[in-house]
Amino acid sequence: MFALAVNGSPRKGGNTETLLKLVLEPLSAAGWQTELVQVGGKRIRGCIACYKCWENKDLRCAVKDDGFNEVMEKVVRADALIYGSPTYFTDVSADLKAVIDRSGMVGLANGRALRGKIGAAVVAVRRAGATHVFDTINHMFLMSQMIVPGATYWNLGIGREKGEVNQDGEGLTNMKMLGQTIAWLGKAIQPHLESFPKPE
Repeated sequence: MFALAVNGSPRKGGNTETLLKLVLEPLSAAGWQTELVQVGGKRIRGCIACYKCWENKDLRCAVKDDGFNEVMEKVVRADALIYGSPTYFTDVSADLKAVIDRSGMVGLANGRALRGKIGAAVVAVRRAGATHVFDTINHMFLMSQMIVPGATYWNLGIGREKGEVNQDGEGLTNMKMLGQTIAWLGKAIQPHLESFPKPE
């Protein structure tokens, strides 16, 4: 099985990346293929509502002059998606929002291609606003007929400067538990995905 973590922070090696890597550790230990992709700072533009994906139905966005379709190919292949973002004015980074909107739209346009996948949101926060970021990510997952697992708390870690999140013991434990839950859930649902309800 394949788990894809998408880092919406433009700060490489920052707190969001640290949290995402912690989620992937138990998955790797359970034998999953894992990958972390950096979209923060990559200038992936937002959805332009051209609806060409509804005409083309090729699991790709019609806008091809940025790096989104490379990410989308991995999204389609993944059994679990972990989207991570820092908290910017109580919401996701613009970089991750572009990925959320475009991957969600392409998925819907292609017969709900994301349905049955596991989806988890991970948030780095300095002080407040993380639950709104968490909700923003999960809204697309839930509207795409994905399965959203829980952990021991909201999936957030507290820290502003690089590395500060490593002082948040509860947050770190939650990330490891989230990874374990995804691994368990993937094993439990894999034999049944063929019977997953399809839209009429």
